[in-house]
Amino acid sequence: MKKVNTVHRTLPERLLHAICFEGLATVILAPLAAWIMQRELLEMGMLSLLLATAAMLWNILYNAVFDIFVPHNQTARTLKIRLIHASGFEGGFLIIGVSLAAFFLSTTLLNAFLLEVGFLLFFLPYTLFYNWGYDTLRARFIGLRV
Repeated sequence: MKKVNTVHRTLPERLLHAICFEGLATVILAPLAAWIMQRELLEMGMLSLLLATAAMLWNILYNAVFDIFVPHNQTARTLKIRLIHASGFEGGFLIIGVSLAAFFLSTTLLNAFLLEVGFLLFFLPYTLFYNWGYDTLRARFIGLRV
């Protein structure tokens, strides 16, 4: 794999990354989900925040482990690597999200699964493009500081 020069991500940076990721997703997803599902915006907003909080914690854990196996300072973040990263994250979160959605909405696991499939269809490209954009902006920012 191609080596690249980057700076190790600190815990505060990981927190910033996760908060920005989930905040932007919630702003987009809550009204969209409320409209599609014919539910109250507040209800879907609360579910979105619950899932965002769970996803933020999962994000921090998943990315820390991913960086151990695919070190950021030794591996170029190619499209293939980004697709593997996004797919692994979303697959793991599907299990978490179905459980939380079923409980919060008082619905069946099947209905929660179908909701999560819809969220997955949103988050797969969102995760890919958000992280690509984040890494691009991060490289420019670090490049300006060096």
